Amino acid sequence: MKVRSSLKSLKTRHRDCKLVRRKGVVYIINKTNPRFKAKQG
Repeated sequence: MKVRSSLKSLKTRHRDCKLVRRKGVVYIINKTNPRFKAKQG
């Protein structure tokens, strides 16, 4: 999982990337290709 200050560029890396917010932390999740996971913090 990558940790970035901005997730805008990571969201466009794959068409299945979704932006989720859990407990105040922003995540990028991808069910089909899990290596695109990222979080902001």
